[in-house]
Amino acid sequence: MNTATHQTIHDEGAVPIKAWVEGVPLDDGARKQLRNLARLPIVGPWIAVMPDVHLGIGATVGSVVPTEGAIIPAAVGVDIGCGMMAYQTTLRADQLPENLLGIRSDIERAVPHGFVTVEGRSVKGNWLLAPNSAITRWRPLEQRYRNLVERHPNISHKSPLSQLGSLGGGNHFIELCLDEADQVWVMLHSGSRGAGNRIGQYFIEKARNEMQKQRANLPDRDLAYFSEGSTLFDDYVEAVDWAQQYAAENRQQMMETVLGVLRKHLPSFQLTRMAINCHHNYVQRETHYGRDLLITRKGAVSARKDQLGIIPGSMGAKSFIVRGLGNEESFCSCSHGAGRVMSRTEAKKRITLSQHREATAHVECRKDADVIDESPAAYKPIDQVMAAQRDLVEILHTLRQVVCVKG
Repeated sequence: MNTATHQTIHDEGAVPIKAWVEGVPLDDGARKQLRNLARLPIVGPWIAVMPDVHLGIGATVGSVVPTEGAIIPAAVGVDIGCGMMAYQTTLRADQLPENLLGIRSDIERAVPHGFVTVEGRSVKGNWLLAPNSAITRWRPLEQRYRNLVERHPNISHKSPLSQLGSLGGGNHFIELCLDEADQVWVMLHSGSRGAGNRIGQYFIEKARNEMQKQRANLPDRDLAYFSEGSTLFDDYVEAVDWAQQYAAENRQQMMETVLGVLRKHLPSFQLTRMAINCHHNYVQRETHYGRDLLITRKGAVSARKDQLGIIPGSMGAKSFIVRGLGNEESFCSCSHGAGRVMSRTEAKKRITLSQHREATAHVECRKDADVIDESPAAYKPIDQVMAAQRDLVEILHTLRQVVCVKG
């Protein structure tokens, strides 16, 4: 096992905060959020903080929050089940065309993304008519969703089916990458889309209202929680589980669409066994130190011993396929990416279009002003993030992007 790399913050009347932030910035806003979280009576035995940590709503992104007998909806967030998927293929770099614009354009036409409309296929990032494969995926999800909506009408989304197999916007992406042996990988990042967002927003507000009724003295209203045994706790657990399943199916549907595009452009290829579909915004029951805990990973990935995971950099940086080392002090977790170092507003003010184009010169991707908030300079250096968690994961493959599709 590599040398421990975390530092501990421990305020009186709070649980410890173990932070893997050696050599990476931990801003004051995030530090304050963590200290607020550590004061909650339901949290413990400690909070684990990943090197990509940054300010979030209520709870920091890049944190692992263990709770007993309660769940904090804002710690799970609104992009429930957001995560990564990757396949290694038998294709090699020399089998890719010299100009990759055609592949990027066809992926953008094939996968609904952002608020883009593609005539005859998608309207503002939603299917105009969902393909049969998406309809088949939706069937086992539909009745559970209807049952949830019946109990909580305000979570209803106009059509979750219309977004099943869509990318969304923001930091979500589809990429073609090359590993250290020049083998081609397909990688993508997305979550539970509008349906999951509705569930998250609704239950965060419900938790606030419940805490208000109880006149609970919270350090931050966004740290409101549901106690186990309550109807709202049970309904939230069920809704989150549904959203996490939807998110995993959404990624699988997109992956199949992208692979279909590649099969039209490239020589015949196979998929290897190196396939990963993992959440990094979710909650689940786990046992640690002999305690039955609810582990919320908000921008963190499960990294149990020998478990495979994905840690992406920004759209012009490296990404990593990793294997967990099973470090119990982090509740067997690692970072979910590089982590923002600038807010989106700040990035748009500080990063110029020429800087963005230079940083992404080696990638076939959008070079316009609307993606500057996702430019590499808006994120922490991924090599520093990886060094700070060397006792959490080992690197199996280092990937460099050659195509990036953004919403």
